[in-house]
This record gives sequence, C-alpha cells and structure tokens, in this order.
Amino acid sequence: MRAARAGAARAACAAAACAPPVRKDALPARRDTLVEAPPEAAGFAPDLGARLDSAMRALVAEARVPGAVLAVGRGAKLVYLRGHGTTDWRPGAPPADATTLYDLASLTKVVATTTAAMTLADAGRLDLDRPVRSYVPALDARDKRAVTVRHLLTHRSGLEAGAPLYERVRGRDAYVAAINARPAHAPAGTYTEYGDWNMVLLQAVVERVAGRPLDAYARDRIFRPLGMRDARFRPDTADAALRRRVAPTDVAWGVVHDPNARAMGGVSGHAGLFATARDLAIFAQAMLNGGRYGAARLAEPATVARWTSAQRADDSRALGWDTSPTASGAGAHFSPRSYGHTGFTGTSLWIDPDRDLFVVLLLHRVHQRGESVGIGGARRRIHDLIQQAVLDEP
Repeated sequence: MRAARAGAARAACAAAACAPPVRKDALPARRDTLVEAPPEAAGFAPDLGARLDSAMRALVAEARVPGAVLAVGRGAKLVYLRGHGTTDWRPGAPPADATTLYDLASLTKVVATTTAAMTLADAGRLDLDRPVRSYVPALDARDKRAVTVRHLLTHRSGLEAGAPLYERVRGRDAYVAAINARPAHAPAGTYTEYGDWNMVLLQAVVERVAGRPLDAYARDRIFRPLGMRDARFRPDTADAALRRRVAPTDVAWGVVHDPNARAMGGVSGHAGLFATARDLAIFAQAMLNGGRYGAARLAEPATVARWTSAQRADDSRALGWDTSPTASGAGAHFSPRSYGHTGFTGTSLWIDPDRDLFVVLLLHRVHQRGESVGIGGARRRIHDLIQQAVLDEP
C-alpha cells in the first residue's frame, strides 16, 4: 500500500512536470531539541534497547569490524545512543561510543555540501536552474555548458561517476579543470548516474557563492549553530585526546579514506567530513524540525520539504538526498517520504518524516581483519527492527 501511494504521488508529479507538491500540513513547525528518553516515551516497544544491543553485537561480528555506533530518535526523543566494540583492532583500543568520530564518506554529500547549497538557495543567493559555468567559469567545455546546479544535485549532469584523478591531480581547481576536460557520458538531464564529480562541482559552486571554503562555511553556518561540536573536515590528530576518539580506516587516523578527497586536501564536496553519531542525531532532528534546531535555522520548512522530495516520477533522487530506503539498505518499513544516504566506509543516515524518526549507523567496514564482508543485511535488519518496534502506528 505504501508503494502504491508513493507511485501515485510520483505519477501526479510527472503529469505536472514538477517536483512533488509540498504538503503544508506535513511541515513541522516545532523547534525541538533532542532529549534522552526511554523507548516507550517515544512510542517504541520498551525492550527496544535490549533488542538493538543484540542486533549491534551481531552486526559487529557479522561485518568483522572492530565496532559500531547507533543512534535512534523519534519525536525529538533520543532513545538509543550506544557503541559496541572498539574504535580499531589494537589491544586496548578505546571503546566505540557517542564521542567516536567516523569518516562519513559520502554522507559528506548531504550533511555538508547539499545542506550548504540548501542554505544558500533558501537565502536567495543560489539559483538551481542556472548553468554551473555561470558560477564556475572553468566548467566551459561544450558538452558541459548545459549542466545546471539542479543537475548536480539530482545526479543528472551526464558526467562520468568518477575516476582515479588522484593519480595525477591535486587541489580543487585542478579537479574542476580535469572534470571539464574529460568527456561527458551523456547530455545533461537525460538520465541519472550517481557520482562524485557532481558534488565536487557543487563544492566549487558553494565556495564561489559563499565566498569561502566549504569546510569553513559548513562549520559556521551548519555545525556550530546546531551544536554539532565534533563535526569537521581534517580532524587534528596531533591532539592526543582527539586522536583517541577517531576511528581509523585502513588509511590512518583522521585522514579521509577516499583517495580523490585526499588529493583535494581532505576537503571535498563528496567526502572528507568526520563526525560522531551524536552530531548526526542533532542534524537529523533539525531536518525533522523543518530546518530548525533550538535557536538555529538552516532553512525554511518548505525548502527542507522540497529538497528532500523525489524530483521526478521515475527516479528516487531528491536534491542531494536519496528517497529509496529499500534500495539503499534501510529496510522495508520506512515511509514513502523518507530520505537518507549511505557512505562507502559503512556509514548511513535515514530520516522518516511521517514517523518523525531517524536512524544513524556509523562503522568502518574499510578497517577490517580477515575476509571482507558486506554490512547490507545487518543494516537492513537493524532498520527493520526499529520500525517494527513502533507501537503507535501500523
């Protein structure tokens, strides 16, 4: 039934040749901040915590990772925020917990880059339907002149998904030049191909409009106002106390795993952000609140609703976000208006506005010992368990 409702809504959008209409009655006007509470206070089964403890222990064992951290919230109530295992395989390694910083990989695309663009668009400073070259003149190749900012956000630019440019290119400007020089796969707007170059170019757009680097803008416009104390690019692991809280990948402590992001100096639109599960819980609640958290405001509720809605009837892509939790490993029970994203390192964030619920799962599958194993099945089971534990809705 949920799939049928989603299909009908997208078909109506296709007939109107527009993004799905924003339901004003569905826009939350609250400005709640998270408070810790037992599961039953948020409409969950009272034994949710014990069931999640068991599922997380199984995930750590099944995925052969040293540890993982899970955050679950509903109705501005943080009902679960626990780590299991350790940050890495070393004897005496610190426990994985709410203070552990993980390399978020492609969650950078939505938490930092997309959100930065959304704040600029909400302020009237960024026009999604202008050609990218009007903001970034270096993108002037004939096969890229029609690429708009909206194409970048919906992954319909026609650009290739990615390439090992790190083998010969260094720095954001050099990356833009290299992307411009490489042939496009298709004319802009003809089909969807998820890829990193869209967000590298969106970073260049954001930096041109904001007049400052992406990491500085995200810090001052998103992370600090919301109270995301640990979210940052390039964590300073010379600080021994901070280094102890960073979960390493197979590269190093505090060094982004993605080689293209490393070649760009650790700050890229597609990867490079580090954060804790508590940081992402705050961010998710701000999105559920319609762009507000306490006294901080990212954007108007209508803007948030528009950016997190599928933009086409035949595609699950929203602006930056994905709206297909089933395809992305978030289980079978998230509502049709859900949105989220995953990261290559093993991270994920899924938000369900209809149930006022979010799930943050952080681990590093790229810090393994022995056989490499996927985490998809365990992730789906955890998300299903959470949704099935909701008692006050079908």
